[in-house]
Amino acid sequence: MASSSSSFNAQSPGLKTYFKTPEGRYKLQYEKTHPAGLLHYSHGKAVSQLTIAYLREKPAAQPPATPTTPGSGGGVRSAAARFLGAGNGSRALSFVGGNGVNRGVSGSARIGGSVGVSVGSSGPFASSNYDGKGTYLIFNAGDTLFISDLNSHDKDPIKCIHFSNSNPSCHAFDADAIDGHDLLIGLHSGDVYSVSLRQQLQDVGKKLVGVQHYNKDGAINNSRCTCISWVPEGDGIFVVAHADGNLYVYDKSKDGATDCSFPVVKDQTQFTVSHARSSKSNPIARWHICQGSINSISFSTDGTHLATVGRDGYLRVFDYSKELLICGGKSYYGALLCCAWSPDGKYILTGGEDDLVQVWSMEDWKLVAWGEGHNSWVSGVAFDSYWSVPNSDGTGENVMYRFGSVGQDTQLLLWDLVMDEIVVPLRCYPSGGSPTLSSGSPSAHWDSIVPIGTLQPAPSMRDVPKLSPVVAHRAHVEPLAGLIFTQDSVLTICREGHIKIWVRPIQGDSSQSNASVTALGSDGSIDMLVTTSARSIGSNYKQPPPILLAD
Repeated sequence: MASSSSSFNAQSPGLKTYFKTPEGRYKLQYEKTHPAGLLHYSHGKAVSQLTIAYLREKPAAQPPATPTTPGSGGGVRSAAARFLGAGNGSRALSFVGGNGVNRGVSGSARIGGSVGVSVGSSGPFASSNYDGKGTYLIFNAGDTLFISDLNSHDKDPIKCIHFSNSNPSCHAFDADAIDGHDLLIGLHSGDVYSVSLRQQLQDVGKKLVGVQHYNKDGAINNSRCTCISWVPEGDGIFVVAHADGNLYVYDKSKDGATDCSFPVVKDQTQFTVSHARSSKSNPIARWHICQGSINSISFSTDGTHLATVGRDGYLRVFDYSKELLICGGKSYYGALLCCAWSPDGKYILTGGEDDLVQVWSMEDWKLVAWGEGHNSWVSGVAFDSYWSVPNSDGTGENVMYRFGSVGQDTQLLLWDLVMDEIVVPLRCYPSGGSPTLSSGSPSAHWDSIVPIGTLQPAPSMRDVPKLSPVVAHRAHVEPLAGLIFTQDSVLTICREGHIKIWVRPIQGDSSQSNASVTALGSDGSIDMLVTTSARSIGSNYKQPPPILLAD
């Protein structure tokens, strides 16, 4: 199947293969998709999600394995060689789990050349170069989980794992897993699996191999798994959130089939934590967080805090180790659908059914900015941890951030957040009176310390700074489901499971940074770039976002 961007234009006329930013053009490098014939009638029940998995080189066995007779072990290795024969470039790459935590990973991800063996050959293979490492995309569509080589331009995945009884709905990868089980998969039925990604790549079949099964047949909770995450630095601990407002804590070192029961939740609106009575039980704890679905969870990079957003429209932030609700706040309208931490743990992004992107401060426990630019629900948010601050003095003090958002309006938006300019707007001065807050906003929201564990109502939009996007680009035909930033690119995935890799601007490419540009696509869509009189600083020139007051 052709992998060039021109083939995409033939399928989706009117969509441009680039978008402009103050630092230059992001260009569509290539795409990933799935064989359409593998999708069954169940397609659409689970929105596609995307995970990047970096496999480090597998340590050599000690002592070295004894040579085997021809055919005894060559079948698996030659099959792996056939699957992994695509060429990868050597570059510093990143791993981003499904929980939105970014980790920089550098090293060689090269698996180059072709493999001169035939599958099933009984003789030793002549030129296999599968070295047990690489960078892979994991995504779901319908009742199938797909694995694709990130650095190969082949559109089709190298591995398809079919689920006969339920759809995969979420997944997460741990690059630091010790015992090989590094990939988690949650299903629509509530079932959870942990497997070795490397082992899946080495097996030619369409079923999971080497599985550890948790919550089998929904024995503990039969509601849909909405999101799943490894606990950073958690030594094999992971959490699974469900559509009924419960989050379960598992230990992958314990038997997944051990029965465990928890007391009935007496008040669906209150946060409660229950622990398993037996030390052998798995899951080891249940957190009842909210009434209704938990739509997204995200750990801070150091694993100390857990953020959740749900159907009730609230962001909740917990001290994970203390199992304590710290703070939270409500959306302006409807459910919150996604959340993500800044790399330094100071800010949290949320997006949802109010079509807005919101920025929350962990220092103030408050909403400090909101962004308007999407025309439909915001389905994914992420900070760009690889974006460097211009004129950085090397102190590590971040006063400017770049983040992105995607929505069901098919748009990818990029935003610049300058914290030095994020201030509470000027307040109204009634005639002959003292300064007051704008109408409709309780003064306690800004002027007093928020008690720990308080879930705050949405403040008046007049009293919170408004952001506008730096770039608005229609990236896909179908509604978007998520985005991931890597060192070299931005990845977007639509609801139907099609992935695009947008390569970052080439160093010094600032030809488009000296003017305001509004580009109209052939389908009438607008790619918007808002800049000031330009002062180019290599590829890192950014301009502060406009701070506007709502009408």
